[in-house]
Amino acid sequence: MTPGNNGEQTPNAPQGDDDPFGYLYADGQAAGATPPPGGGGYGYPGPRSSYHQVRPVGERQYGQQAHQPPAQGGYGYPPQQPHGQPSAHYTAPEAQPGATAPIRQAPPAPPAGRGRGPNTKGLLIGAIAVVAVVSLGIGAAMLTGGDDEGGDNKAGPSQRQSESSDPSPSASKDKDKPDKKAELPEADAKALKLEGGTTTASDIEGAKSAGGVYVAGLNKVGAQVTWTVNGVPKDGAYTVFVGYGVPGKAAETTLVINGTASERKLNMDNFAHAEEGAWDKGWTKTFAFVQLNKGTNTISVSCQQGDKCDANLDQMWLKAGHVKD
Repeated sequence: MTPGNNGEQTPNAPQGDDDPFGYLYADGQAAGATPPPGGGGYGYPGPRSSYHQVRPVGERQYGQQAHQPPAQGGYGYPPQQPHGQPSAHYTAPEAQPGATAPIRQAPPAPPAGRGRGPNTKGLLIGAIAVVAVVSLGIGAAMLTGGDDEGGDNKAGPSQRQSESSDPSPSASKDKDKPDKKAELPEADAKALKLEGGTTTASDIEGAKSAGGVYVAGLNKVGAQVTWTVNGVPKDGAYTVFVGYGVPGKAAETTLVINGTASERKLNMDNFAHAEEGAWDKGWTKTFAFVQLNKGTNTISVSCQQGDKCDANLDQMWLKAGHVKD
């Protein structure tokens, strides 16, 4: 081979079927080269008898499937329709002749307070409300749990139990205090027992008892009046009131409770500020703190040695507790 000569113009190709590619060239075709009979090569419909069997250039179309599914379709496949034509079995209703496309409505908006996630604002408000209620409950318990001095909260259970059972004077006073709403006895001069020369009279005006009757003659040693009190509701502290009259000057007698004389004298001063000798202007009252038993008790006003007993008595009554009026 010399420069400018690329070889023979016509290849030395075998004739006929000796050269399997002879039919590809014009001189091969002129020499009688033809494609193998019966096909069978790559892209040919029949069975391929040899790898030397080839097809003409341009016959193979790449990108297409070698085998197409049957026109009627198999199990689970819809029947094939010509390209560009919709299937009668799978055509949408709006694509049918004379049909109109349905109007699609937008989905309703979600209700207020509900979004894509939980209502965190409502949960936060609820949590704050629960914390506030618990805090208020704890504060109320702390305020009402102890006494005024705050001692019970610091003491142990055994100590508090001993304090509650300790019969101290203040505890006994509260325990024995009767019900103030209960009706307590009272007596006029006519209901009192007269001893030691005492008598009843009504000639001095101003007595508060029924009929203006009062007890006179108490102004000598040994004179005494006794009131038998029935219906005391419970043991405890009471106040006995005594209505009396003096002639414009102070008197002082002895109070006897259930047979025991009081250490303190019964003060029968001139609280009405009557002029001396004015018996009708000297009516007033006095009181004494006593301890009585439940049921029946005796209360006496007597004139003992050293007392000043120039006075008249018209009434006696009780009040619950130690009071002054």
